[in-house]
Amino acid sequence: MSAHRRSLGDMQIILVPGLWLDASSWDPILPALADAGHTPVPLTMPGVGALADESAGIGIADWVDAVVAHIDSADDPVVLVGHSGGGNVVWGAADARPTKVARVVFVDTAPPPDGFGISEFDVVDGVVPFPGWDHFDAPDIADLDEQTRTRTAAHTAPVPAKVPTDRIRLGDERRYAVPVTVLSGSADEAGLRTMLAEWGPWNDEFAAISDVEVVTLDTGHWPQFSQPERLAAAIVDAVR
Repeated sequence: MSAHRRSLGDMQIILVPGLWLDASSWDPILPALADAGHTPVPLTMPGVGALADESAGIGIADWVDAVVAHIDSADDPVVLVGHSGGGNVVWGAADARPTKVARVVFVDTAPPPDGFGISEFDVVDGVVPFPGWDHFDAPDIADLDEQTRTRTAAHTAPVPAKVPTDRIRLGDERRYAVPVTVLSGSADEAGLRTMLAEWGPWNDEFAAISDVEVVTLDTGHWPQFSQPERLAAAIVDAVR
């Protein structure tokens, strides 16, 4: 963990959702980011909600390229925030533009190593639909009440079949100089590092980053739905 923090001032914060979610999934935290003087830019990734004949050719590289396009359109360095599988996307974008990213914030995920995908899910009619809340481990969804689960599931959308298993491609070691904040749902820094130690290349990737901080949110895997005030405050603190 870095002993010194440089204030980033008023920043453009690019928000990348995880699988099955679109830009609106960030709505609960946008006012707090704006009130703190930042410019939040929530994104919907290419092909989300599209039928197979429209999304079959879309892969993780296209999602990374979509974020890079926003980085390139900004006059100053930006902050990237990636939730869950969106962490792969923002790390790929940081690798592509390491000098234009002021910080990467991972929401209950960690930086992936080169050559790894997000995860495997069932493909149905040529796309990957949201598998339902019961698919996930109990700790991940423990703080989502039934009303929240019903409301948010209604706003999920299938993702292109290739995206979850596509391998992220990383090649610029300057990404390791980009400061990283991990907003962990339940694990503290020691617990996160113990977990990563069992994941081989993931541990190597994490260990290579020169400036890392780990913040425990004490939430499930979807804090933007269950604890939006806490998540927003943690992002604002990370950007200070």
